[in-house]
Amino acid sequence: MSASKDSGTGPIVDLSRQFLLAMPGMVSGNLANTVIYVCEHTNHGALGLVVNRPTDLTVGNLLQRIDLDLSLEIGPVQDTPVFFGGPVQTDRGFVLHAPIGEYNSSIPLGELALTTSRDVLQEVAEGRGPKQLLVTLGYAGWGAGQLESEMAQNAWLNVTASNDILFSVPPEERYEAALGILGISSAMLAGDAGHA
Repeated sequence: MSASKDSGTGPIVDLSRQFLLAMPGMVSGNLANTVIYVCEHTNHGALGLVVNRPTDLTVGNLLQRIDLDLSLEIGPVQDTPVFFGGPVQTDRGFVLHAPIGEYNSSIPLGELALTTSRDVLQEVAEGRGPKQLLVTLGYAGWGAGQLESEMAQNAWLNVTASNDILFSVPPEERYEAALGILGISSAMLAGDAGHA
């Protein structure tokens, strides 16, 4: 007899590995107009990274700030922007990357991994890091039931995340590109949408 292994820790609707798109007029402050990649969503809450808010800091600058020497092999990744990942722990780095690799503090997310340990950045500095990466400072977090409540209030649209959007689409085009997966554009979204 096979029993299903439901640990009871998953939410009713699991938004892990989805994009959340902030609805105009519904999400304010530093998360307005954001695209957030949801890394983890359980009954205990959710953690995501804003993927369309580059900062003035580059990966090369960040690596130098944490005393990592840049190899000549680092290549163009040193000029890649570091992103504002969200308002929580803005002094901490988060690396969303593929391939997954074997790093000290990685959470596998399907084809991607989220790593918070220095070893992934050491490999990037040496030019041996993951082929695709997005580096953020900080993350967006929700407590138990908070994201579900915001979804019920239509604060966010959600769509299955796309690695192409994460790693190939310019940051300023990611919101429209993610909306495009749903077959809509921002012009179709009313800032003061009512409920029917």
